[in-house]
Amino acid sequence: MTLTGKIALFVGGALFGSAGLKLLGSKDARKVYTQVTAVALRCKDEVMRNVECVQEGCSDILADAKAINAGREEKEAAAVIEDSAAEA
Repeated sequence: MTLTGKIALFVGGALFGSAGLKLLGSKDARKVYTQVTAVALRCKDEVMRNVECVQEGCSDILADAKAINAGREEKEAAAVIEDSAAEA
């Protein structure tokens, strides 16, 4: 690429960048950014509500599982005691 071509690309890029900055900073663009941000916040809130529901369900399952294991341990301990009494 020649020097003239490189300079032309640089000038074109600078002009495109300047126009892009003006476009991105316009009032209409700000409105779009605001709307997109509002949608993202609503999505985040919905996801957090779903996460809380899943966590509540998991904590209920964990409590039930612990109760089942505690019951099994009591039965096993009682069986050991009965076996010990039968041997003696």
